[in-house]
Amino acid sequence: MQTKLSKESDFLRRLYQDWTDRMAANPSMTMADMRSLFDEWEKPTLEPEDVTYKSDSVGGVDAIWVYPIGCDKSKVLIYTHGGGFAVGSSTSHRKLAGHVAKALGVSSLVLDYRRSPEDPFPAQIEDAVAVYKALLESGIKAKDIGTIGDSAGGNLAVASVLKFRELALELPRCVIAFSPWLDMELSGGTLDSNAETEALCSRGVLEGMRGMLLGEDITKFKDPLANPLYADFKDFPPLYINAGGAETLLDDSRHLYARATEAGVQATLSVVDGMQHVFPILAGRAPEADEEISKIATWYQAL
Repeated sequence: MQTKLSKESDFLRRLYQDWTDRMAANPSMTMADMRSLFDEWEKPTLEPEDVTYKSDSVGGVDAIWVYPIGCDKSKVLIYTHGGGFAVGSSTSHRKLAGHVAKALGVSSLVLDYRRSPEDPFPAQIEDAVAVYKALLESGIKAKDIGTIGDSAGGNLAVASVLKFRELALELPRCVIAFSPWLDMELSGGTLDSNAETEALCSRGVLEGMRGMLLGEDITKFKDPLANPLYADFKDFPPLYINAGGAETLLDDSRHLYARATEAGVQATLSVVDGMQHVFPILAGRAPEADEEISKIATWYQAL
């Protein structure tokens, strides 16, 4: 039985459809214009109360600190924004990071990591590693750090921890992934079965973003740091995965959950029927988003 969606939740579908229509009407849209378009991603999120922000550079990476009033600043969520590795920014996602940080009682650091096509894979992971090392060197403990991200940033939240492990760094407390885009082979069944309900992530859009990140070398499509569905999740931190039931990338979340649980990871998968890609970005506007963030807070406090 289909869960009745709030009328507020439709804001995100309408925004995505507007972007899709505008990109289709202008197939030669410049990257600068596309990045301006996707910075509208902040529109669904209402400004969280009692949260302050501070621009900074950490490990050589520009970022925005998110400080809910009264938060524990010794605890940090490293937030990597979505946008197909090419668009999106700390500006488009700082409010979402603010809602999550406030619910969890921690600070967050929203990264402006290098983007493709100017800086293809693995520049994004290199930036996440530089930030993580800088936080550790500043005295923040690994057990007080989490990685979090949405879409392509959800990929980075997972893949960066795989890289930390490869570098023999102490691993963070947890990983949170909203609608992660992981499967660079684009083989998930929901890419087709949910094509009519998804308003943004068509196969064509994903192929274009993949090309800017990885080029046409198909061997890279199976690199575990580009496609974590090929990774070994042994000793991976507790993992929370969230997705919308209407999105084409739903199978990426399902397959990540299966891979992680098979490896013995403490993993949670939350799929909310009818919701679009990265629906928590409706924080403060739609009850579905606020309820999901509340669930994440309960999960985090129990770790």
